[in-house]
Amino acid sequence: MNESENSKNKTIDASIMTSFDHLIINANLATFSAQQGFSIDAGDDTNEHANSIPYGQLHNAAIGIKSGKIAWVGTQDQVTAHLPNYQDHQITDVNGKWITPGLIDCHTHIVYGGNRSNEFEARLQGASYQDIAAQGGGIVSTVTATRAANIESLFAQSEKRLIALMKEGVTSIEIKSGYGLDLDTERKMLTVARQLGEKYNIHVSTTYLAAHALPPEYKSHMQDRSDDYIEQVCEWLPILHAEGLVDAVDGFCENIAFSTEQIRRVFEVARSLNIPVKLHSEQLSDIGGSALVAEYKGLSSDHLEHLSADDIKKMAASDTVAVLLPGAFYTLRDTKLPPIEALRRHQIPMAISTDCNPGTSPLTSLLLAMNMGCTLFYLTTEEVLAGATVYAAQALGLSNKGKIEIGCDADLVLWDIARPADLAYQMGLNPINGIMVQGKWRETV
Repeated sequence: MNESENSKNKTIDASIMTSFDHLIINANLATFSAQQGFSIDAGDDTNEHANSIPYGQLHNAAIGIKSGKIAWVGTQDQVTAHLPNYQDHQITDVNGKWITPGLIDCHTHIVYGGNRSNEFEARLQGASYQDIAAQGGGIVSTVTATRAANIESLFAQSEKRLIALMKEGVTSIEIKSGYGLDLDTERKMLTVARQLGEKYNIHVSTTYLAAHALPPEYKSHMQDRSDDYIEQVCEWLPILHAEGLVDAVDGFCENIAFSTEQIRRVFEVARSLNIPVKLHSEQLSDIGGSALVAEYKGLSSDHLEHLSADDIKKMAASDTVAVLLPGAFYTLRDTKLPPIEALRRHQIPMAISTDCNPGTSPLTSLLLAMNMGCTLFYLTTEEVLAGATVYAAQALGLSNKGKIEIGCDADLVLWDIARPADLAYQMGLNPINGIMVQGKWRETV
């Protein structure tokens, strides 16, 4: 580089470094960005990840923010000379605290009516899932309560769960329908999800999950009417998509729910509308759900306790994220672990989520879900933190979130911790010090 070119670059750098709307200084960053050396090592000593930097961490760092986006990431000494160009309110000095991307809860059912703690008590006293269902409990109980709730009541019940998640640093969330099982209630659930995002300035990805269970009106001892219901599910999807309520399509593909061929019919409609798909798969059995979602280049396959080796290869080929849900595993006292080592070997991104729902995972703490991912599924702290940030973003198709990188949304969380592992290590202590969404520090939730 000649002297003229060097002078020009210094001029460009100076103009950039004095143009930010806001600066965060004296920070330690867990960026989860490949540009900062982040890469999960699959355990092969000869692989390409040998020189990866844990968490993509950067010490003594600073972040420049402009128009709600991350405009620059670097070291503190690179920005020090430019600080006099900024007013005090434009600078946040975090005094060596840690910053991560905003947390992302990529699989939730937080919009629902009613309460099923009575079923929790019944299970503790020996009742089986089948016993509870025969008495009108289970999903049918939640469907009944959700259908009965008006939109204001449903919003009021659901926002409590959202607030709990936001207080722990969740800045993006997926919310599924699936407790309506009719057009009007599915619409009501998705509308509430949108309203929650608008009120609390949080990104909400809405997922259409009408293929969740067979509604009571389609159940008959004389004939199987599940195909008739799937036909309705396929008819409702274009209607709700046209109303701007559907970001993705999901289904429950299990031996107690819907077959791969029935889900395929729903996925075909989603494909015709250019809507991405995902799936509840292999939680209770292996009927090829993950292979199906991989065939459709799906965003994610979720649960996966009974995932087969062949389906893992298909997921790897389709870049489908494995979403692990330890809250359901814990609540159901399951003993069949997801095939973590095989997922690592095939370098399949693993996300972690609360699966917040009234029956099998009434969990509103993503931090606790991360701890469960370590203690129950033997994931590393780096894996669960990546699973609640960069890979959770991938599971929702959000390329602009989940990492601290130029061009990404400035969704950040400030933590009073000694090291990133503390977020998965501690239980019941929320070390949050601040939340930034789209480049603005938010008021305390």
